[in-house]
Amino acid sequence: MLDIALLGCGGSMPMPERYLSALLLNYRGRKILVDCGEGTQVSMRLLGWGFKTIDVICISHGHGDHTVGLPGLLSTIGNSGRIAPLTIIGPEGITEIVKGLRVVAPYLPYEINIIENPLEPIKLGINVDGIELNGELVELDIRALKVDHSAPCLSYSFYIRRRPRFDISKAISNKVPKVVWNMLQKTGAVEHAGVLYTPDMVLGDERQGIKICIVTDTRPTEELPGFIRESDLFICEGTYGAEEDLDKAVKNKHMIFREAAELACSGYVKELLLTHFSPVMQNPEHYLLNAESIFKNVTIGKDRLIKTIRFKSE
Repeated sequence: MLDIALLGCGGSMPMPERYLSALLLNYRGRKILVDCGEGTQVSMRLLGWGFKTIDVICISHGHGDHTVGLPGLLSTIGNSGRIAPLTIIGPEGITEIVKGLRVVAPYLPYEINIIENPLEPIKLGINVDGIELNGELVELDIRALKVDHSAPCLSYSFYIRRRPRFDISKAISNKVPKVVWNMLQKTGAVEHAGVLYTPDMVLGDERQGIKICIVTDTRPTEELPGFIRESDLFICEGTYGAEEDLDKAVKNKHMIFREAAELACSGYVKELLLTHFSPVMQNPEHYLLNAESIFKNVTIGKDRLIKTIRFKSE
């Protein structure tokens, strides 16, 4: 089960009832933050999910409405008692951006590892003690895609892997000792009494996982439908709602509601969640039909809206 909280659904500048871009993924008590605009800490405090277990921060791009909340948040994470390393992922230039923002937060009790412009999927091993990058217990894959904005910008895809079921008949037929059953389920290959046993000797077929895609601050691109394909939840910017704002969207390299819905259709996603609203759009729900006429399952984002995605039952 994966919980997603939309911490801030605004773009450009914070509004009294709408903080800037930030989103939190919570899986097995460990958290990944996507973007960190103004108001992120306040929204997290209102949400009550805690700061210490944020293991990864993914930044879409360096514009202030997605980053200026970062130095304060990093300090708060340190004050929460975290000492384990924290990873920041972002587009080209993210190292210098983080360095500049940390002028006001130079001393932290934990190490920050920065992954700039990742070209390959990032694999995370998740357990109750934290997230291990490129570990053997891979449960989550993060993929990034370069998109079309006025600054280097990445969209993100998160895939939560589901472990295959333990197959007792398979374990017995392969003569696997019971003493290593649990280890094969959790840690990979195990050597016992001079014999090497592998997980495929006790596990069934891989089961379908959960896919979440986050696309913000971009024009539609040819690569996006394949990138978001069959997402359980597609979180997409809808900076402008009205058709008459298309020229403005093209100029500023953003999207209108219709374009986000067209991406949802072409990507065969299950649900579209619209976010990153322009401050001039006071009531984005007034433009909901512009998206729903193309893609039926649409939700208008609100600060601290929570979505829970469960693994499919078999």
